[in-house]
Amino acid sequence: MYRLLTLFFTLIISGTLLASAPIIPASPQLAAQGYLLIDAATGTVLVEHNSKQRLPPASLTKIMTSFVAASEIERGTVSPKDSVDVSVKAWRMDGSRMFIQEGTQVVVQDLLRGIVIQSGNDASVALAEHIAGSEEAFVDIMNQQASRLGMVDTNFANSTGLPDENHYTTAADLARLTVALIEKYPEHYKLYSEKYFTYNNIRQPNRNSLLWRDSTVDGVKTGHTDAAGHCLIASAQREGMRLVSVVMGTQSEEARSTESQKLMTYGFRYFETVPLYSGRESLKKVRVWGGSHGSINIGLEDDIVVTIARGTRDSLAAHMDITHEIYAPLSQGQELGTLIVKVDEEVLLSQKLVALNAVEQAGFFSRLWDDIDLFFLQLFDGDPLEI
Repeated sequence: MYRLLTLFFTLIISGTLLASAPIIPASPQLAAQGYLLIDAATGTVLVEHNSKQRLPPASLTKIMTSFVAASEIERGTVSPKDSVDVSVKAWRMDGSRMFIQEGTQVVVQDLLRGIVIQSGNDASVALAEHIAGSEEAFVDIMNQQASRLGMVDTNFANSTGLPDENHYTTAADLARLTVALIEKYPEHYKLYSEKYFTYNNIRQPNRNSLLWRDSTVDGVKTGHTDAAGHCLIASAQREGMRLVSVVMGTQSEEARSTESQKLMTYGFRYFETVPLYSGRESLKKVRVWGGSHGSINIGLEDDIVVTIARGTRDSLAAHMDITHEIYAPLSQGQELGTLIVKVDEEVLLSQKLVALNAVEQAGFFSRLWDDIDLFFLQLFDGDPLEI
């Protein structure tokens, strides 16, 4: 009887432990040349294959075209209401088109919709010429922006994505660009969720079919050439978590959508974004020696957000390793320790702790009194501070 009871309770305990440990399956393998899935808030890579291989981006290029336009609008050098003269070069562009006419004028906001929704090569060239004077000069701006964003494996040769041996990028670089677009220009990014645009009495749908299949998808862009295959960058937001997927080099329009859906399903089902701390929020008040104030608030410079496997939130633990004796003077932002966040025994991040305010040095006698206090305090060694 004792053995049966022991076996019974052992099975219960074992079953509980097994049930509490999340099961994360292997990431999906896609029929694509390169692909990537990241959490936009943290940059955490959830799925990756050949994400740093240089590939032709086709019309995914137009994300940078619109990014440059959004930055120029923010700077005030271009207005969405500007009228743009359509050149012969823009009018004669091959491939997908907005169907603008040479010798006419089109407002910038319409050109942006033609670029984002209709993937118009004509619209891309017209806007590039309006912003920089020529497409060649605009391409120089594109490459400078790419460099600023850290797109180290990218070089643009045109504003459209038409084939050129010197026109290439990677899934990793495109994910970086997409996150920057969403974060820096949220109002501009809303264009990417629009399903239709009509210009010159021609109504064209957004080529991103995921906008119809998944209500949480709000972008981003498709692309296709013979060299690039069928490509799609998608982004969706659910329960405070935003994912960005990049799929390059599939065999068909349906394949790029289906493969992108696989990534999104995997990411949202098995991972979550967890905000931990707000930047400039006091996490600890600690003693300051020899200062005009006897204490100082310590915290983080920026918000802290982590990506974890679903079901592991209760396993999160944070520890503050703070300098034992902190002496004035102290400047705001001065490093005073480290915050370490773990899930189980795995370190998720290590972030510096800083002084949230400045503390001036006290007068001679106040410092002397603190020195005496500190002498006796150092006879005892305290435990590390934890949260």
